[in-house]
Amino acid sequence: MLHIIIKSFDDLSTQELYDILQLRSAVFVVEQNCVYQDLDGKDQMAIHVLGIKNNKIIAYTRIFKPGDYFEEASIGRVVVSRNERQYKHGYDIMNASIEAIEKEFKEHTIKISAQAYLKIFYKNLGFKEIGEEYLEDGIPHIAMIKESSSF
Repeated sequence: MLHIIIKSFDDLSTQELYDILQLRSAVFVVEQNCVYQDLDGKDQMAIHVLGIKNNKIIAYTRIFKPGDYFEEASIGRVVVSRNERQYKHGYDIMNASIEAIEKEFKEHTIKISAQAYLKIFYKNLGFKEIGEEYLEDGIPHIAMIKESSSF
């Protein structure tokens, strides 16, 4: 089972920050063979959603209030360790992130920049495609929006 912890940047321990950056690098840089600047100066304003299993961060997202990344609230850097994906922890971390946006920011519209090959995954979570695909860091992406009515 995935244990979810939600923290501001200032509340992250040095070890947690290291583990988050290591996980993001392992997937986004090494596994996806994509050289890009992961440290974009936005982690400090994000809320960090950590998925922990056996005392190890194996899933992660960062969430933003409206205006900090997109005009809408947003979720980014969605990542699950390669050897943990079979357990569907992507759904767990995304559902926790959606709930955190609704609770922390009182927002019901969420925008993401999704890797195009994950469209079905995000559609299963209630996101809808908007616009055309585009390249971000050499990888096809699509903007997607979720309108929640759980208030």
